[in-house]
Amino acid sequence: MLGLPIGFPPMTSALVVPSWIAVVAVLVVAALAVAVVALAGSVRRTRQHADAVLASAAADAEALRSELGALEEQLNVQAAQVEQARRDARFGDITIVDDNEYVITDFNERRSRGPLAAVPTVPTPVFVDIVLRESLIRTASLAAGLRRALAPEVRNRVRFEMKREVKRSRKQRRLVLRRARRDWEARQRAEIDPA
Repeated sequence: MLGLPIGFPPMTSALVVPSWIAVVAVLVVAALAVAVVALAGSVRRTRQHADAVLASAAADAEALRSELGALEEQLNVQAAQVEQARRDARFGDITIVDDNEYVITDFNERRSRGPLAAVPTVPTPVFVDIVLRESLIRTASLAAGLRRALAPEVRNRVRFEMKREVKRSRKQRRLVLRRARRDWEARQRAEIDPA
């Protein structure tokens, strides 16, 4: 022989696979087959459930369609009846007049008036006087409010409050800046000192 070192088996032309690797490979293939079968069963059950839900939804939609059709038919019949009643009511110049007065404050009270009952009216000059007075009063009150809002005392007070608020915000900003600078410097020192 050629002089192989001690402990090495002689070289053969056949590929030798240890038996335990073959057993492990067969077990892995079997486990994969079982997993595929289980997954297929799960997919089948999920598909059956989805089909059942879709069938139920389709049945509900069909029931709603039929109910909607019935309601639409009912509304068409009622609209036709109302239109027929209007046509029947208009015979010549005769119209139906509701003699009842509907006022929210007269809850549960119904007063009947004659067809030509007088509606309380105000003479034209009195109406114009009322409208002009009300608009004049509103204009005068608006002018008085503006005069008071733009008075020198109010403007000075607003100016004073604005200055005070600006000073307060500057002081707050400086305080925040100092804290941030201290934190930053402390982090810088901590990075430099490896202690």
